[in-house]
Amino acid sequence: MSDATPELHQQPFADRLSWLEQLASRHSAAFIAGTAAREAYLAQHPTKIIALKCMDGRIHLPHATQTPLGIIQPYRNLGGIFNLGWPYLGDLLCDDINQALAQGRPVLVLISYHFSAGARERGCAGFQHDRDAALAQALQIRDQLQSIFAASEQCYALVVGFETDSDALVLHGSTGRMLDLSQYSPDLSPQLPALLQQLCPLLPAAMQRDLLPLLLGNLRHSALQRQQRRQLDIEHREWMLCLGRGFDFLHVPNIALIIGPFSPDLSQPVKKAAAIILNNIKQQRIPADGVLLLASVPYQQAGIDRRRAELKAAFFCQFAKTVIAEQEPALLPLLQSRSAVMYWPERRLEWL
Repeated sequence: MSDATPELHQQPFADRLSWLEQLASRHSAAFIAGTAAREAYLAQHPTKIIALKCMDGRIHLPHATQTPLGIIQPYRNLGGIFNLGWPYLGDLLCDDINQALAQGRPVLVLISYHFSAGARERGCAGFQHDRDAALAQALQIRDQLQSIFAASEQCYALVVGFETDSDALVLHGSTGRMLDLSQYSPDLSPQLPALLQQLCPLLPAAMQRDLLPLLLGNLRHSALQRQQRRQLDIEHREWMLCLGRGFDFLHVPNIALIIGPFSPDLSQPVKKAAAIILNNIKQQRIPADGVLLLASVPYQQAGIDRRRAELKAAFFCQFAKTVIAEQEPALLPLLQSRSAVMYWPERRLEWL
C-alpha cells in the first residue's frame, strides 16, 4: 500500500515535494485506468458507500477491502472526529445521501474508528489511543444519522472498527453484537452472509449483498497481512499539514496531518496539527528544512465551479497560515504553502 520509502522523512524538502507530486499523479492515473472496472462493479453493486474515517494513512479502505478506487467515498478528518450538527458537514453529507436516494441508489454509511490489537499506543491519537472513546464517538454519529434518516429504509449507518496491525474490520451490529473478521479465514467466507444477517437484521438484503464483497475482500487481505512481517512501531514524523478535501492519494502512514473543512472552528485542529509537526522537528524526526501547508478543494466542472474552488483553496491556505502565526510562530519560518484544486471526475490534483 505504502508509496513512501523508509527514508522519505529524512530526504530534503524539495525531494519530498517531488515525491508528493508524483504520488498524486500516480493516483489519478490509477483512478482513470480503473474506470471500466469501477463501472462494472457499480452495475453489480449499486449501493453508494460513504466512509467517515480518520486522516491516518493506515486506514485505506479500498486497499483493505480489495475494492476498486472510487467505490468508497471518503470523508477524512483529523482524529476521525465528526458531528453532523456541524453546518457544512451536515449539509455536504446529507446532500450526498439525498442525491443517491433520488437516483434510486441505497446508501450505506460506514462510520469507522481504528485501534491496534497489539499495542494501545498504536491506536488513534485523536482519542489519546482510547479505543472505547473512539467507538463511543462512532456510535454517536450512527445515532445522529439514524435520527436524520429515520423514515428511510434505504440509508443505513454501520459502525466499523479498523484494526491497524492486520487491517481487519470489526463490524458493530445494532444489538451490540460484533463481527470481528480477524477471527475468520477466507476458507470460512461462505458463512459471511448468514453472519451478516444475524449482525444486522434490519440491513436491507440488497445492501447486504453489496457489502459482502468488501467483507470478503477484507478476509483475504487481512489474512495476507497476518502472514507478512509489517513495520508496526512507526513514530510520528508528519511534515505536511493538509486542509480541505481531495487528499485520497495520501494513504501513507505518518506523512501528513489532514484536516477536513468540516468543523465550525477550524483553528483548533490547525493549531493541534501545527504543534505535532513542530514537535516532530524538535525531536529531530524530520529535517528542519521545510514544512508543507497544502490546501486543496475539489471541483466538478471548469468555469465557475473551478474558480470558486481556487478562491476557497486560497482562503484555506491563508487561514491556516494566520492560525499558525498566532499559535505556533516558531513554525512559520519553515512553512512553505501551496494551494491546489482537484478535478474530481479524474481525481487529478492541479497545483495553483
